Amino acid sequence: MRKLFVALTLLAAAGAAAADTTPARKPTAVKFDLVPSGHFIVKVRLNGKGPYNLIFDTGAPATLITPRIARDAGLTKDVKDKPPIALFGMMGSISVKEFQVGDVKAENVSAMILDHPTVKVFSDEYEPKYGKIDGIVGFPFFAQFRMTVDYAAREMTFVPSGYKAGDAMQDLTKAMMEKMMGKPEPRVAAPAGLWGMEIAKSSGDEAEGVDVKAVAAGGAAAEAGLKAGDRILTIDGRWTDNLGDAYTAASFAKPGKPVTVTLRRDGKEIKVPVSPKTGL
Repeated sequence: MRKLFVALTLLAAAGAAAADTTPARKPTAVKFDLVPSGHFIVKVRLNGKGPYNLIFDTGAPATLITPRIARDAGLTKDVKDKPPIALFGMMGSISVKEFQVGDVKAENVSAMILDHPTVKVFSDEYEPKYGKIDGIVGFPFFAQFRMTVDYAAREMTFVPSGYKAGDAMQDLTKAMMEKMMGKPEPRVAAPAGLWGMEIAKSSGDEAEGVDVKAVAAGGAAAEAGLKAGDRILTIDGRWTDNLGDAYTAASFAKPGKPVTVTLRRDGKEIKVPVSPKTGL
């Protein structure tokens, strides 16, 4: 599990969630405990049951809850996808109708029920001071909000983004099974608009953003002034830390409507409006 303080360096840029087209909403504050490992511990309610202590980790692709609190909250009857091998007591995936962190609520949040060894290590270490720890708050919850963190006040603020996160673990499991069966389904990124640029990310490159390798003459990227060598950090407020993220972000842009691309050029961060062109 990636350390939270590493992931938080990206929060100021935009957040994993989609751009919000609804009127501005008042941020909701949530208190957290900052433990020596650099992680946050927050109070969570599941369908009104709790509160339970969970680790809040923006590096986690999935939300995990232990069988103990799943049973306490009456969620075990809702298991929809049972794993073929129940590692770490894995019981399967569920959708939590109301997932509440502090006073912030999200609906139909996907989660896995299992006793993850990392969670047990945290619980054994910090239970004497903070109480038993029963899971990890991951992408399916936090991707639905824009977030800021006030370390001095030990407080996070959340504003709904309008983005609905999918089930990352279910998608990963499906991809792995397809590969094992030798029948992978083709995955094609088909943006609604044409950008006219080639992007890439080198193996071992873990820094934020992706590189612009080439720009097509007369294309939307060229007309906006993008150049080979630029490093794209976000597209319309969405992270572009890998090629999948970048294609997904680009696919939300509508032809003829400008979106803001944040990029790094010659050591400076700049924002450029790009209007994708209509495809055939």
